[in-house]
Amino acid sequence: MKLLVSVVDAGEARAAAAAGADIVDVKNPTEGSLGAPAPAVIAAIRAAVPAALPVSAAIGDMPDLPGTAALAALGAARSGASFVKVGLWGVSTEAKAVALLSAVRDGAAAVPGTVVVAGAYADARRVAHAPLAPELVPRVARAAGVDVCLLDTAVKDGRGLLDWLAPDALTALVDEAHELGMEVALAGALRAEDLPVVQAIGADIAGVRSAACGDGRRSGPLEAARVRALRAAYTATPRASR
Repeated sequence: MKLLVSVVDAGEARAAAAAGADIVDVKNPTEGSLGAPAPAVIAAIRAAVPAALPVSAAIGDMPDLPGTAALAALGAARSGASFVKVGLWGVSTEAKAVALLSAVRDGAAAVPGTVVVAGAYADARRVAHAPLAPELVPRVARAAGVDVCLLDTAVKDGRGLLDWLAPDALTALVDEAHELGMEVALAGALRAEDLPVVQAIGADIAGVRSAACGDGRRSGPLEAARVRALRAAYTATPRASR
């Protein structure tokens, strides 16, 4: 399992890379769960970390605006993001989700090799407009030709992924995505003690922000010591056989 660490600037990116992050993820927490950073921030972070270290970037909790999504994906890819993450925020049906993801795929394709990540929300049912149900994300991602599924949480109030979906439900979703040939990233207020569970579920990537920051707050500064502790929390735990 790879550790994705979300950062907000080049200084945090360097710290995360030095502490052992497998993927450095650029986001703007002030704009939401998958808040989009400025292109210049993505470019600065890409330049700040080793060339072999993948950089991912969020392009927002996206409304049902495929053209806007395509342009945002193009901008992120051109700015140096190897992975472009889009939150399926403004779509509730499979057809609209596929259309939005297809637009993001087409926008990102301007930079060969860019991987699109389809992001759904484990706590979608508590959002008033009811974004796409999380269990549908493998199916819509495959229909759109997208390679990675992400589950995160929409509302950042301290409750995390495992408060909304039980391990057996997550295992079923991960297994379905793997059978369809896709990887799965799990995130959403994950703590050190959650990472062995996420690893046993079979996730390919575990994403963290708040647990890597001072006082465990996503708005706090990233601390390299916390990133190292997060790596140790699951790399020292043998993965359960499934």
